[in-house]
Amino acid sequence: MKIYNSLTRKKEEFVPIEAGKVKMYACGITVSGEAHIGHAFQALIYDVFRKFLEKQGYEVTYARNYTDVDDKIIAKSRETGIPADKYAAMMIEKTDAVMARARIGEPDVWLKATENIGNIISFIEALIEKGHAYAPGNGDVYFDVDSYPAYGKLSGRDKEDMLDGVRVENDENKKNAYDFALWKAAKEGEISWDSPWGKGRPGWHIECSAMNRAAFGDRIDIHGGGRDLIFPHHENEIAQSEALTGKPFAKYWTHNGLIKINGQKMSKSLGNVLLLSDLLDKYSEEALKFALLSMNYRGDVNVTDTLFADAEGHLVRFYTLIGRAEQAFPDEEGLYPEIDKKFDAAMSDDFNTALALADLFGYFKEVSRLLAESDPAARRMTNQIRKTYSLLGLFCRGTEEYLSKYAAKEDVPAEVKEIAEARWAARKNKDWAKSDELRDRLKSLGYAVKDSKEGYELTRI
Repeated sequence: MKIYNSLTRKKEEFVPIEAGKVKMYACGITVSGEAHIGHAFQALIYDVFRKFLEKQGYEVTYARNYTDVDDKIIAKSRETGIPADKYAAMMIEKTDAVMARARIGEPDVWLKATENIGNIISFIEALIEKGHAYAPGNGDVYFDVDSYPAYGKLSGRDKEDMLDGVRVENDENKKNAYDFALWKAAKEGEISWDSPWGKGRPGWHIECSAMNRAAFGDRIDIHGGGRDLIFPHHENEIAQSEALTGKPFAKYWTHNGLIKINGQKMSKSLGNVLLLSDLLDKYSEEALKFALLSMNYRGDVNVTDTLFADAEGHLVRFYTLIGRAEQAFPDEEGLYPEIDKKFDAAMSDDFNTALALADLFGYFKEVSRLLAESDPAARRMTNQIRKTYSLLGLFCRGTEEYLSKYAAKEDVPAEVKEIAEARWAARKNKDWAKSDELRDRLKSLGYAVKDSKEGYELTRI
């Protein structure tokens, strides 16, 4: 099994630190707002990682965190008038509920920054003692980047790039502009905790290092998160953890791509954030998963106007064929192991869900052929598809339940509507050759057309 390691920038054979066991940590959500599709994408990816590793026989301990204290949460507290701790708890409850709606598995271990303040303070004290951090006397504590020569090895940035790449807080108490905060002195009205340096709160980066160490010890096998976290967050995690322990922190660094909306970055400033709850009001959770997993997890996902509708359309067609097979051969319990072998081969190559899902189109084409021949192998294939692809969260519903809820909601893509209209116009003009040509195009896109005196009807095939 191979995994792409962001640290070495290549695929590597997966060999855990301890034979048969995997320690995996993924950076979770900063709960300053409701969960959006980007949060769901990242949570889905690492849930799939965990499940496939378990399928391969590994004993996996998967930890995930909530950042429940930071600048954004404090800003939201001021904006809403809700105390920061209560605001964070409220948003965590909302996030848990919508992730459950999306049927994305929970980690084995949940970690929260506010429940690890003691671990964070102890971690910072040890860094100061080793000469990797300093307290200038104003209540802040900073990591001394110059004390860790390997800084930049994950992102490949030098110090000039670091200053250009992120907003640097100018502080005359820092030794260098690129040093980063481990502990921040409390400002008036902010949530805070007592510490050896005065009342304050942790910096963002130290939270994950301290929580990781508390949960797993000095080393983990897989550390994950979105690609936007490579610098500075994950770079800083490596520096803090390895400066303290003198050991490699994570053996494999993995990063999922980002969400774009019609080619643009998703952001609050552009007003194009897609909330997960809103999407689940329109589409099945399986359609969201199918769409997101149809691309390589390391690449960006471009959410177009039809992405989820098209995914739902594919699933409606697939569920229809599953239902036909189950109805035609109700007592057939056999499986089709070749499907599972191909799935494992795809997933063993850096969790290639895109290839695994692309295979489905060929499988269901074969199911359709077998059904036409009244061959019970059709049911064996759909039995195996259900069993194998449940790992990706697909085909987990009963056919009647799924189709009754989502088949009627399927939106016909604009391209298909245009072709159908052009074909109807050709028929009215008695251009039979053109009409047949357009019928074939509709068929290639997965649609059949039925004519009547009043017009035509499109149906999925």
